[in-house]
Amino acid sequence: MEEKTFDRRKILLICIGVLILILLVAGVTYAYFQHQIGNPASGNVGVDTDTPDNLVFDVSNDINITITQFNFGPDDGNQSDSAVASASLTANSTNDTANYTYYVYFKINTNEYVYTTQDSQTEILLKVTAPTGQPVTSIEGLTYNSTLGGFDITEANGTFAVASNYPITSNSSTTPTVQEWNFDVTFINLDTDQGENAGKKMDAEIIIQQDELRTLADYVISQYTGVDGDNGIYYHDADLANGAGDNSYRYAGANPNNYVCFGSTTTPCPAENLYRIIGVLNDNGEYQVKLIKADYTTSTMLGTDGRDYYGSYVDSMVESSYYKGNMTQFDIAAYRWNSDTSVSSDGSNNWTTSEFNTINLNTNYWNYLGATWQNLIATTTWHLGGMTSDSNTAKAFYDGERNNAGYGSNPTTYTDEIGLMYPSDYGYAAYPDAWTTDLIAYNNSSITSNNWMYMGLYEWTITPRSSYSYSVFLVRDNGNLESNGALSVSSVRPVFYLNSNVEYNGGTGTKSDPFTLVV
Repeated sequence: MEEKTFDRRKILLICIGVLILILLVAGVTYAYFQHQIGNPASGNVGVDTDTPDNLVFDVSNDINITITQFNFGPDDGNQSDSAVASASLTANSTNDTANYTYYVYFKINTNEYVYTTQDSQTEILLKVTAPTGQPVTSIEGLTYNSTLGGFDITEANGTFAVASNYPITSNSSTTPTVQEWNFDVTFINLDTDQGENAGKKMDAEIIIQQDELRTLADYVISQYTGVDGDNGIYYHDADLANGAGDNSYRYAGANPNNYVCFGSTTTPCPAENLYRIIGVLNDNGEYQVKLIKADYTTSTMLGTDGRDYYGSYVDSMVESSYYKGNMTQFDIAAYRWNSDTSVSSDGSNNWTTSEFNTINLNTNYWNYLGATWQNLIATTTWHLGGMTSDSNTAKAFYDGERNNAGYGSNPTTYTDEIGLMYPSDYGYAAYPDAWTTDLIAYNNSSITSNNWMYMGLYEWTITPRSSYSYSVFLVRDNGNLESNGALSVSSVRPVFYLNSNVEYNGGTGTKSDPFTLVV
């Protein structure tokens, strides 16, 4: 059996000391502080295939650098440490030959370091030596400093491919072929005041594995075949009739394979952790996956504090026979959109003053997700452009959300992590024949049965009706989009964008086999 493993080693650059000692020597100041690169990352071990070849990956050690006033003075040099990432292949005993390829990455998860000189001299240097003994001089996204013989990673962020489809061959069933990649990280003593970097940190890792790393955004885009509707994906470029025209990749139709397990690594994915992909949108300057919770939320998730919590869904309205989910409706929580009555006795459609927004979504729900999963979510600018009527198509709503004013002086944007769906999101989740229909007429059964986002209960959107101070758009239980007072109550499905570098880990996108993420 072929045994494959992959190994990641974390490189954590952290300031340990908080005291900066400034010395004046020969007219030059030096900032002394401690920092460290290190901490192991987990890896999957012993994944078998149906061949008797044996391919194993390993990273030798963590990289640790500790800087103090005793080793980083004016007469001291740079501080470095290194690690070796290796691939080992042993052929099967039948043919005594095996051929594979693999990938090597340097992934910087977070980096707070900055240049401390006006001419941006390199302060953190990465050197990589290939198994041939030759230095790697080209890594896409990084700048090679030929004078120093390495890559400047002082302010770098992201995942960088050191080697792609790198070949390894074995002609022996007893003696493995071993290929070694040497990584060396150096903190450079510039003989200048580098105190601005005191207290900063870098979190990075070396990754060597057989499979290519792909972001979830890249994976979803790769499922678009060029034919709109294949795999439930539509590419909203200028040629797509009645589309958004924003070059987004959106899921539409009855039940596309767009489920994601978020908030849990358990198999099967717990129902409360199932989300669905609205699409891969370029709404914030880069392609990001936009998620909506697959079913509604409970008060455990959003909390009961804040003036906008009402109670259970069935306490607030007649139980709906349209509901498509699997929750007990008494467990579904209902919230007011904004019960601020300082402007109107019917509430306010100013999202920035909504405690449903600030407390229930962006405090309670945010904390419910936990730090590990919070790190995957992007801070987003939400569009609050209003519409004067619910008699508009998905495209009209899309343009209005981004370009129209709200009521009076209400803000037209709001920046935070958690939001709600736009009416245009709901409109474009239906099959394309519906895109010429006003959203107020989406209660047609041919539309609701071919719109995966329709769940059958009253549900809030984030978009105000700008002709009134209190009116907000919601999706009704019958599938219509209409407006209602912000003081009324509806169910909730949180929406958020993932960071563009969130990686696809597996899954086919079905409800029973959702996409999983690297965490």
